[in-house]
Amino acid sequence: MTHHHRTAGRRRAVAAVLAAAVVVPPAMTTAPAAAAAPTAATPATPPAVSCTSQKAGLAAALKKDITAALKNRKGTIAVQVDDAVTGTSCTLRATQKFDSASVVKVTVLGALLLDAQRQERKLTSREKSLAKAMITKSDNASTSTLWKQLGPTKVKRFIKAAGMTDTTPGADRYWGLTQITARDQQRLLGRLTTKNSLLTDDSRAYARKLMGEVVRDQRWGTPAGAPATATVQVKNGWLPRKTHGWRVHSIGAFTGKGHNYTISVLTHGNKTMTDGVNTIQAVSRAIHKRLNPKAPARTAYVPPAVPHEAVPATPERAARESVPADGAHGPQGTDRTDGT
Repeated sequence: MTHHHRTAGRRRAVAAVLAAAVVVPPAMTTAPAAAAAPTAATPATPPAVSCTSQKAGLAAALKKDITAALKNRKGTIAVQVDDAVTGTSCTLRATQKFDSASVVKVTVLGALLLDAQRQERKLTSREKSLAKAMITKSDNASTSTLWKQLGPTKVKRFIKAAGMTDTTPGADRYWGLTQITARDQQRLLGRLTTKNSLLTDDSRAYARKLMGEVVRDQRWGTPAGAPATATVQVKNGWLPRKTHGWRVHSIGAFTGKGHNYTISVLTHGNKTMTDGVNTIQAVSRAIHKRLNPKAPARTAYVPPAVPHEAVPATPERAARESVPADGAHGPQGTDRTDGT
């Protein structure tokens, strides 16, 4: 009996200890804390101009100048400049893709020259006539003829061989919708200005010659502010669509007498053609001035008062030739009766 009472006592003592060890949470007297209120989304920081140079102080100066030229400019703007003389390169959105508009015509010319080289022949008189009209007057019909002659296989062959890894040819007959980047356009210009195994010296000289003979009213864009001592080679393009407004582009090479640099400026989201032209020319003037601080200003190759350029065909509308700035169908499809 005594043993039974001792055992029962031990059990009560253990139970009391266990009960004391249990932590009972206090009664919930308030509602759970509310989740933190979401903060307003922070706008994405736009990319900054990036420059490198082997010439002391030049990279920082160019970055400052290009950034200032772009201040308050609307739309999406991509820039790349490469100067072989000073070992300088500046980029902004260099891999951003754009519809090519007529700047793709230089790529078409490159594909034509490479195809002739592979066949170990010269360009025919017909091909020369088409190429000249395509580059010097930005003739759409000539471009379409050569585009069809080459076909996608030969165009793609040139793009791949030139290292233009982000460039995609436009589908079917819509060469003006080829997807391009500033970086690839610079690679293309490099193939025309620097000795290489892709294009012969004669092919490169021929392409530069045509780009140097562009008709006066199409000499806008990257040549703005170019030094008088440089030989200017240029190809431009513009195209309106309902998305991204006006695409306005310019690529240029500046060679001879100690010059060897190239500039590509691609834009879209412009309200008008003139907006895009003004943006490109502001950037180009800043670049030329900084790279050539002592060179005299060019007077024989000033941009035209009314820039012109052909508008390529898209699925929405037909091609148009030699259209003056702000004298074409706008992004919303409004007609302008300018006689072109």
